[in-house]
Amino acid sequence: MDSVLLNINEATAVITLNRPEKFNAFNRSMALLLQKLLDDCAADNNIRAIYFTGNGKAFCAGQDLSELTGEDAPGIDKILEEHYNPIVTRIRNLEKPVVCAVNGVAAGAGANIALCCDIVVATQSASFIQAFSKIGLIPDSGGTFTLPRLIGWQKASALMLLGDKVSATDAEKYGMLYKVFTDEVFAAESMKIAATLAAMPTRALAYTKQALNASFNNTFEAQLQTEDKLQFAAAGTADYAEGVRAFMEKRNPHFKGS
Repeated sequence: MDSVLLNINEATAVITLNRPEKFNAFNRSMALLLQKLLDDCAADNNIRAIYFTGNGKAFCAGQDLSELTGEDAPGIDKILEEHYNPIVTRIRNLEKPVVCAVNGVAAGAGANIALCCDIVVATQSASFIQAFSKIGLIPDSGGTFTLPRLIGWQKASALMLLGDKVSATDAEKYGMLYKVFTDEVFAAESMKIAATLAAMPTRALAYTKQALNASFNNTFEAQLQTEDKLQFAAAGTADYAEGVRAFMEKRNPHFKGS
C-alpha cells in the first residue's frame, strides 16, 4: 500500500499520509513520494487547491526513528536536505493553496510541516508537539522560522525547549492554526475550506502566497514594491475581469483560475 495517497475531488487534490501503523512517521520512500505528489499537483492545471491530512489516529509523528538506527541508516544531513527541506519548500512555493487538516497528533517534523501550510485546521482531539528536545535534537523542517512568527519568540522558545504537548484548542488560541472543529464535523468542514479555495480566483491566491513569502525578508518599502508588481499581475488575469463584471452585474462570479 502506498505510504502517501493522492485522490482528486473535483478541483481539489487530497493528499493523505498513509502509514497509520507508524502514526504516519516519515521514512525515505514516504518523503520522496510526498515530494513527487506535490510536484504532480503543481503541474496539473485542473488542480486548484490541495487538502493535506493523515490516515488513522495521527497526522504525522515526524521521523520514523527506526530508519535512523538501521544498518544503512541515512545521516541527519541527508534526511534534512533530501526529505524535509524539499517538502516544506515545495509547500511554500506551490502556486496553489494548501489546507492542512490535522486529524491527530502532529509531532516533530510532522508539526512543522503542518505549520508551513497556508491554512491549518485541526480536529478537537489533535495535538502539536515540538518533540525534538526529547531526543537531543533541534526543531527542523522550518520550525525555528515558522513557529516564532506565528506565536511569538517567548512562547515558541518554551514549546521547543520543553517539548510540551499543545492541544488543538490551545494551538488555536496561540495563533498556530486557523480553526478547530469537533471530531464529528472535522472532515466535512475542513474539506469545505479546500473546496472554497478551489472555486476562488486561484492566480490571485498564488500571488498572495508569494507576497506573504516575500514579507519575511523585505523591508516595508520593498514589500510595497512587491505588492505593486503582484497586484499588476493579478489585475491582468481573466478572473479579475470576471470578478469586476460579476460585481457590477450583481451575480456570483465564475472563476477559472486564469
